[in-house]
Amino acid sequence: MLWVFIKDRLLYIVCIIVIVLLAVSLLMLEMARYPGMVEPGTVYYFLLLALVALIAWFTADYYRQRYFLKQVKEALARTNDLQASAIVTAGVTGEQRLVMELLQEQHRAFLGELSRHRRSQELHNHFALQWVHHMKTPLSVIHLHMQEGAERGWSTEEEQRAMAASVLEETERLTRGLEMMLHTARLDKFELDTHIRRLPLHELVRTTINNHKRLLIRHSIYPKVEGELWVESDEKWLVFVLQQLVSNSIKYSKHKPGSKTLAFRLRELEDGKAELAIADEGIGIAPQDISRVFDAFFTGENGRTTGESTGMGLYLTKKVLDKLGHGVKIRSELGAGTTVILTFRPAGIHVMA
Repeated sequence: MLWVFIKDRLLYIVCIIVIVLLAVSLLMLEMARYPGMVEPGTVYYFLLLALVALIAWFTADYYRQRYFLKQVKEALARTNDLQASAIVTAGVTGEQRLVMELLQEQHRAFLGELSRHRRSQELHNHFALQWVHHMKTPLSVIHLHMQEGAERGWSTEEEQRAMAASVLEETERLTRGLEMMLHTARLDKFELDTHIRRLPLHELVRTTINNHKRLLIRHSIYPKVEGELWVESDEKWLVFVLQQLVSNSIKYSKHKPGSKTLAFRLRELEDGKAELAIADEGIGIAPQDISRVFDAFFTGENGRTTGESTGMGLYLTKKVLDKLGHGVKIRSELGAGTTVILTFRPAGIHVMA
């Protein structure tokens, strides 16, 4: 530690020695020009004083900075400790204090990034557990049907059709669950998996409806598409969002008796933006839950009522739309239905988050 201190000030020492030697040289010249003006002992005394002053100054400076150097040495020894830089707190010079301030800012930034990473990892792990739990249900239903068929068979064609329809519905649930898991994994590399282009939104809506037509028919939900619209977005991610929203509408509408309407209204706004409103006639959302529907794993009253919610559908929808630069908001009336409104920027003004 002492050698590091001396080595760091070697240039200062050399400069001071050069200055002292120059001063002595001038005195020697004066002695040569004016004999007897300066005694040789005076020169030796000057050299001794200069040496003592130099040693005293460096000794005092070393003891002043010794604690700081000790802290740095201890921090360097703790190579596997992420908090090591936090122990360096005894800077005495302006440069040292600037370095400490930089270290503290970097440390805070690192801890913030680490916290975000841990939160993301916790969300991913929790979602994986939730996903596995929810995927067990359709697998159990399919296994039960197959076991029943193997043991006693199906006596009538109607029973066979009912079994096939049930198995198909559970298979579709598995497919949607797998798609959600895959898209969740891709969110971390969103920018590498995105291609923005002009898309016919009305056609994507109709494709999404067609993908859910079996469930819509089974639960007496009748889709209605109003208007046509072209928007700039990524087709794959936008279809994922539409699938989540339609799936949610079906999930929370099927328990209401009678026929229901699922309306898709596409229109251009006066400010050049475009809007898609998806309105169902389901059970609606409790007023106290509206502000939290986009939170991860939040299921609210509906989750406790239906038992089918993962709390991830709307969370992922919001994340994807934010990254695409689209807006989303929800209006709902308990017992009357829910309307989800997607807002798209004007053409050519797309900025991906």
